[in-house]
Amino acid sequence: MKRPPIAFVTGARRGIGRGIAYALADVGYDIVLNDIVEDDSARETLDGIAAKGRKAKFIVGDISAIETHAHMVDAVWAAFGTVDCLVNNAGVQVKVRGDILDVTPESFDHLIAVNLRGTFFITQAVARRMLREAREVGDPPRSVVTISSANANTIVGPNRAEYCISKSGLSMMNKLYAERLAGSDIMCYEVRPGIIYTDMTSSSKERYDALIAEGISPVRRWGKPEDIGKTVAALATGMLPFTTGDAFHVDGGLHMKLL
Repeated sequence: MKRPPIAFVTGARRGIGRGIAYALADVGYDIVLNDIVEDDSARETLDGIAAKGRKAKFIVGDISAIETHAHMVDAVWAAFGTVDCLVNNAGVQVKVRGDILDVTPESFDHLIAVNLRGTFFITQAVARRMLREAREVGDPPRSVVTISSANANTIVGPNRAEYCISKSGLSMMNKLYAERLAGSDIMCYEVRPGIIYTDMTSSSKERYDALIAEGISPVRRWGKPEDIGKTVAALATGMLPFTTGDAFHVDGGLHMKLL
């Protein structure tokens, strides 16, 4: 009997992370969830995966604490014995939006530490472990999927400069890991969400409601976490087998320049 595919999703207790976990469960994955705290939201996500007939385990950890990565990866592998898909979803937004001339070193360092530095090194740790494993015929495809943002490349957010810079770095990181891991059949992808309704964006609901109504994107609605989840599931299951290093926009067409 073939084993189920296994995914490790960071920042998975709610929002986009939960949408990704649910979508992966829908296509047969058992999932290791990670976030900085195991709270009611985390337990709701675990229950949701169980309701879909899949197994899930939760590991508390902060990806910015690089000294804990070895222990975290050991715990991930102990959960189900392997990992076929790493989803780099954990990330933070700026605490204060404002002029780039007012960005503080503390805010800049925090965004880079979580969104870019932590993601780079947890990917390194997981990739090293993946490469040590023997593979058998019929094993699930392997991948690394990194959730960046429309701000990675096409949309300039002048009131959140440090966030944009951190996400832009992830875009290059994806390409670098894609080149390194392709020879071992580990494909790397970047997913760029647009305006997605989550706790992170709820404070800007009025502003985004107006922009969507005015046609900021051709598809005039909020994106949903499940929109991101379905894209990740398609990539993880190998639906695009002859691609790596690519970026996939899930933004209702927000990235297109209209004339």
